[in-house]
Amino acid sequence: MSQNGQPRIGVFVCDCGTNIAGKVDVADVVAFAAKLDDVAVAKEYKFMCSDPGQELIKRCIKDYGLNRVVVASCSPLMHEPTFRGATAEGGLNPFYLQMSNIREQVSWVTLKPADATKKAKALISAAVRRVALHDPLTKKEVPVRPEVLIVGGGIAGIHAALTYAKSGKKVYLVEQQPSIGGHMSQLDKTFPTLDCSACILTPKMSEVGKHPNIELLTWSEVEEISGYIGNFKAKIRKKARYVDIDKCNGCGACWENCPTTVTPSERIIRKGKMIIKRVDKETSFA
Repeated sequence: MSQNGQPRIGVFVCDCGTNIAGKVDVADVVAFAAKLDDVAVAKEYKFMCSDPGQELIKRCIKDYGLNRVVVASCSPLMHEPTFRGATAEGGLNPFYLQMSNIREQVSWVTLKPADATKKAKALISAAVRRVALHDPLTKKEVPVRPEVLIVGGGIAGIHAALTYAKSGKKVYLVEQQPSIGGHMSQLDKTFPTLDCSACILTPKMSEVGKHPNIELLTWSEVEEISGYIGNFKAKIRKKARYVDIDKCNGCGACWENCPTTVTPSERIIRKGKMIIKRVDKETSFA
């Protein structure tokens, strides 16, 4: 910052060959930018992302005592890291940079040169006002938990779980039904080869259950996700099974002592213009 604490902003407008200059009156835009509040210098260059263009930015930072930089060029997705690097090499915090996209958002989508020039001025004016409010940011490293949470135990979730587990990562596979397999387990054959779906799915289901890196959470639902990238926390509710999973071998003997009763229900049957109300009888089964 300068001694009086006011921003000193440099505006750098790129011709991008003819991509921008072929539609936008760049010289007029530069003259406009030079008169904006807090702008100490405004420059035009044919290819601002080139080495000479970046050197221009670094030289102006030192020569004019700049503490903010605006680059009006192409998409930030393409060259924001480039210009942040140039800003940092010029001695400023890299986050004192603001880009204004006057290629994809102006020259490439505006028919009339006069309209394109007017829009470019508006975007640069907005960028100048915004960069004046930037705060210096610093990058920091935080520990990352390598575990993976996969929601849904269908064929896609099973395949993803096995892929991550085989790469050495801990995997939590959550499925809301009592068993994994999803819709594929209900099919006879798969398109387009007409292979037996069970022949494909069953070995994968078995492998998921035995893999040491996979913790299988069936009959469960994800209730809450919190945290941030690399350090998420998940709250998972496991529904009551009334069975000790560690002791269960799937014999089905416990069903005999755990009968289920279905209460009567009404069904309305239409036969032509007649409506017949039928009450199903109460049934019990193991």
